[in-house]
Amino acid sequence: MTHATVTPRTVRCRVVERQPLSQEVTRIWLQGPESLRYQPGQYLEIQASVEGETRWLPFSIANACTHDGRLELHVQFQSVSAALAALAHQLDAESPLAVRLPKGECVLQEDDDRPLLLVAAATGMAQMKAIAEAALQRYPQRQVDLWWGARGADDLYLHTHLRQWAAETPALSYFPVVEQAGEHDIGGVVARIDDALIQHVQTHRHYSIFLSGSPGMVYGVVDSLASIEPMTEQVFSDVFSYAPR
Repeated sequence: MTHATVTPRTVRCRVVERQPLSQEVTRIWLQGPESLRYQPGQYLEIQASVEGETRWLPFSIANACTHDGRLELHVQFQSVSAALAALAHQLDAESPLAVRLPKGECVLQEDDDRPLLLVAAATGMAQMKAIAEAALQRYPQRQVDLWWGARGADDLYLHTHLRQWAAETPALSYFPVVEQAGEHDIGGVVARIDDALIQHVQTHRHYSIFLSGSPGMVYGVVDSLASIEPMTEQVFSDVFSYAPR
């Protein structure tokens, strides 16, 4: 299977909308040139000055390419890192941002019509959301199983949206998973995401599988899926590039 390669370039973007999704996560819409092109699953980097040093901060693009230059990000600002503090300052200043994109090889390929198993943890949902959107636009009848693991229900910052999307889209199934049982009934599974997959997935042989989260989460999911049946080559994650096992 093939996909078009786009050489990364640096462009100027401005923030056109900010929306709190939870106490920790903010949805940020950037407006860039209408000529921007990227593949579902890719990410961008925003230039920030961190303690006098230029840094490029990576964020998954959370929307399928709309060909109008709009870019959706899910940014978790609760961290006390100097990098995120610098980015927050730039956003508050409402100055144009230097953005480099597209980056990443964990992408949905244009001629892939297999069913999809998408597994995300925390803000890894941004990458999986873009893949799911693009997949269903191309092949509306394609089966898409979207799993999302988090510590508690409050961390599932798009839960209501995803539940409604799945209710309106017969081909999309949404499976929320939380490690901590709480007062909010999300209608999902209480377990670690890797354990939940062992309990509820019977086969994945005919799927293309995309994983987004920490290296520990991704490799835990790989091991869980391998315990169900042998893995195919159709397993993709950015973790395989930056944190090889």
